[in-house]
Amino acid sequence: MKAFFVVIISFSIVQCHAQSTVEGKLYLFSYFENNGEDGLHLACSKNGIQWQSLFADTAILKPVVGKEKLLRDPCIIKGPDGLFHMVWTVSWADKGIGYANSKDLVHWSAQQCIPVMQHEPAAKNCWAPEIIYDDQARQYMIYWATTIPGRFAATDSLGDDTYNHRIYFVTTKDFTSFSKAKILYNRGFNVIDATIQKAGHRFIMFLKDETLKPRPQKNILVAWSNHLTYGYSKPSNPITGAYWAEGPTAVHLGKKWMVYFDKYAEEKYGAVESTDLIHWQDISNTIQLPKGARHGSIFEVTAKEFAYLMALQ
Repeated sequence: MKAFFVVIISFSIVQCHAQSTVEGKLYLFSYFENNGEDGLHLACSKNGIQWQSLFADTAILKPVVGKEKLLRDPCIIKGPDGLFHMVWTVSWADKGIGYANSKDLVHWSAQQCIPVMQHEPAAKNCWAPEIIYDDQARQYMIYWATTIPGRFAATDSLGDDTYNHRIYFVTTKDFTSFSKAKILYNRGFNVIDATIQKAGHRFIMFLKDETLKPRPQKNILVAWSNHLTYGYSKPSNPITGAYWAEGPTAVHLGKKWMVYFDKYAEEKYGAVESTDLIHWQDISNTIQLPKGARHGSIFEVTAKEFAYLMALQ
């Protein structure tokens, strides 16, 4: 059985190396399948468009924390400490989020469930957490969507069931102590699935309008700020057209920005691209992802890091 696994891994290596990388970098895509029961999946790409699953699309980290022990919406970044830091959704109804770190993306630290909303007794959930490093403050920011019934009563009846989300965040320097959760984005509507990228001296947030009534939105919008932790603008018009879209993840490729999103109603991925972050073109027909990939995130690794990753198998 072990020998068979090595053969499959070698096949994945050949596929990704055959693409060769640009400027010594490879792109990895962290994602989940089905309901997230089996854990973390990875895919690789040289161009951010065609993606090849790694490890024969076998999950490499099984979730063990949270009420339902799920690993949904995995977001990974590499910190200045040289570690890969990952956060994820552990349950449909939990006041905490999953966290683990790794030197090589295969061997992971003990999993934690960070109780970011434990101080809010009525909080229903913590969905789709993401993580970003703040160079100026020298700390990490973790952000996610939570519903607290009655907190924003004017829109309590305009979403799915009793959900009425806003985006919250905490900061940490060591993943041991955390600031108290605060609102990151509230522009008077139900919002989930935020993801933030630095664009020049500003920050751009891609987010999902989760409004269902009186007219469904369910699309991806853009907001801007001069500061990472506050001041994000009113949202743009939808950049994903009429699609029921969620789970955006963005990557900057040369002069273009690409935003991938989960077309969950169609059970496949879509993508749009832009050179100015204002005008967007649909390129869904050009991308290729592993079948069954759900709400993932894109991050870069060097060719050396990727080779080391493969050598560990």
